[in-house]
Amino acid sequence: MTESQNCRRLSTAADVVVLGAGPAGLVLANLLLAAGIDCVVLERADRSHVQTRARAGFLAPNTVRILDRHGLADGLHRHGRTHGTCEFRTGDGRFRLDYGSLGRGEVHTVYPQQNLVTDLLTHYLDAGGRIHFETEALSVHDADGARPYVTTREPDGRPARWDARYVAGCDGRHGASRRSLPPTAVRQHHDHGVSWLGLLAEAPPSLDAVGYAVHDRGFAGHMARSPQVTRYYLQYRRGASADAWSEERIWDELDLRMRAAEHGPLRRGPIIERGVVDLACDVIEPLRHGSLLLAGDAASLTAPAAAKGANLAVLEAEILAGALAETLAAGDDAALDRYSAQCLARIWRAQEFTQWMTGLLHAIPAPDSDPSGGSFFQASLRRARLDSLRTSRAHQDWFAENYVGV
Repeated sequence: MTESQNCRRLSTAADVVVLGAGPAGLVLANLLLAAGIDCVVLERADRSHVQTRARAGFLAPNTVRILDRHGLADGLHRHGRTHGTCEFRTGDGRFRLDYGSLGRGEVHTVYPQQNLVTDLLTHYLDAGGRIHFETEALSVHDADGARPYVTTREPDGRPARWDARYVAGCDGRHGASRRSLPPTAVRQHHDHGVSWLGLLAEAPPSLDAVGYAVHDRGFAGHMARSPQVTRYYLQYRRGASADAWSEERIWDELDLRMRAAEHGPLRRGPIIERGVVDLACDVIEPLRHGSLLLAGDAASLTAPAAAKGANLAVLEAEILAGALAETLAAGDDAALDRYSAQCLARIWRAQEFTQWMTGLLHAIPAPDSDPSGGSFFQASLRRARLDSLRTSRAHQDWFAENYVGV
């Protein structure tokens, strides 16, 4: 039997084929299923990996409202914790912003993304949803035609084909959706010139706030994930291995940059996860290419300095679900025509704030890569920005509104 014959033998179909089982793909699938739309989710990883991928944990109030609106928020209400304070530590001392009492008076909900994904997946399967794990999407074909299809590699290695009316690309920046974009797609990319060593420590939080430390040696960050686990970040030399520093050196560097000698010791514990992240932004324009529509990290990538990625993904999924439901019911794709512009307006606003936040927190270029003295100029700008944020109520209100908003 030839490969093409084998592929046809395994052919299956759905009105909407969703690629990727992250927040965007699972919110979209739940909403489509609730609207009575035939859909299927194809996910490259196995179920265990999907449910344990440690990602962001700060949900914006609008994200919580969306999940509430569609009956998807039970878990976060039971186990999530509201959070409305951040603390900045600098050479001029420290100051705290109770952003929950500023701007529009809104706060984040701290709920690890892997827990949210588990909730969304359980809800989808309990409602009768279809998902195929360990199924790698290879390419999206004929997106400009009436019947697009996705070629895949099944768990046993055999090829298969999934026919669709629409394909929702929620499979990230390296997925089949992006690889299948036509030449007319425009990718906007910007490298912030900053790398982080991201750390997950089996240690209780050391602050009751999100901690942002601005130091001549580079940024350090503290974000609680649970009463037993804390996320830390260190600005790191570009290109260095995640394993280049020992645990002792990591904790000593965190102590130094977060000024533990002045403000109190950090609670130490085993580092259970580490990885290097190069901070960059990435936007595809437009988000619709015929029957292929992008959402989540496939649509745009934001640097993690402002925690916008998962929140944009949930927002885009709701907008896309509504547009697909309207289109499939009415046979008029005007709603899908509006989808890209609706989402890009929000994406660029999130990118703008992320760019500002990245400049506020980091030595750019990194201290160990700029012998020209340019870092002194950047340090002076950061100090001026932080002083304004410390003293100006108008600046604080602007920060609060953008920090929690999408």
